[in-house]
Amino acid sequence: MTTFNVLLICGGGSAEHDVSVLSANFFESSLLQSNKINLLRVELDSSGHYFDSEGNSCELTNRCEVRFDNDVKAPWAVDYVIPCIHGFPGETGDIQSYFNLIQLPYFGCESEASSNCFNKITAKMWFSALGIPNTPYIFLNDYNQSAIEQTQAALSKWGSVFVKAASQGSSVGCYKVDSQEQIAQVLKDAFSFAPSVVVEKTIIARELEVAVYEYQGKVIATLPGEIICADNTFYTFDEKYNASSKARTDVVAGNLSQQNIDKLREYALKAFTGMKLRHLSRIDFFLTDNGEILLNEINTFPGSTPISMFPKMMQNHGENFTDYLVDNIETQLTSLNTIR
Repeated sequence: MTTFNVLLICGGGSAEHDVSVLSANFFESSLLQSNKINLLRVELDSSGHYFDSEGNSCELTNRCEVRFDNDVKAPWAVDYVIPCIHGFPGETGDIQSYFNLIQLPYFGCESEASSNCFNKITAKMWFSALGIPNTPYIFLNDYNQSAIEQTQAALSKWGSVFVKAASQGSSVGCYKVDSQEQIAQVLKDAFSFAPSVVVEKTIIARELEVAVYEYQGKVIATLPGEIICADNTFYTFDEKYNASSKARTDVVAGNLSQQNIDKLREYALKAFTGMKLRHLSRIDFFLTDNGEILLNEINTFPGSTPISMFPKMMQNHGENFTDYLVDNIETQLTSLNTIR
């Protein structure tokens, strides 16, 4: 039987480091259920240093090997890598660029697709180019008086807005603004997280999510799930990942017409294929009271913590997460003829 040396990288040092570690726990437990996988897990810190589970410092070399400092362990040849990293440098496409450079096969979306989805401005341009409705917005590239005035005008026009750092995930650098007095400080805060900012019209709507993934040669879109937040709140970082969260997640959204279900899945598949995504994604939508569907954002490496929607929706669709991972690893390595 052929086995594969799989490197699982987690952390990354961003604001989502700890959540990436939690997601890696799920990936690790799933991979250890397969006798086809030899697994090595390492954690990447904010300085770019790798450490294994015993705290040994190591590096991933351009020869596709994990080498340990002071040779405390023998070099470990890597067939395949899973970058379980939310935010920088995983969902931004940075670490995938390195994998491409050293010709190391990896799980998840490729570098360009990751970058396009992570930057909210680029992503919205792609959504519009693909003909997928999305939330009205303006784009700001500097924190100055003009940015304040543009945001003031948007708030006057729309009544309420969200100010979002353009290149952050999991609602990091995201603020709901309902009064003119908030604008200057909120913009300053948002620009502290990213060099560009998006100001979006606040949409009063249901928040729906579709898991889209590749399995056994097919691209699959699940039934929509739903995030239900407390009144007058939005799905913040803490609400997503804190055990005391008051938000409710329904793996299958209730009270949806078949027409809306079909349209949500159609848009999700269109975004996945049109933006050249690979292996996995969670695609988030708004559904307004008048039936308007708007694409909100795409997560190219969705959370896989005990309360995360992506693995729950996949399981509800009938897939086993271990089988899904091994199928993608085997398929990719076989196609590349890189099995050692």
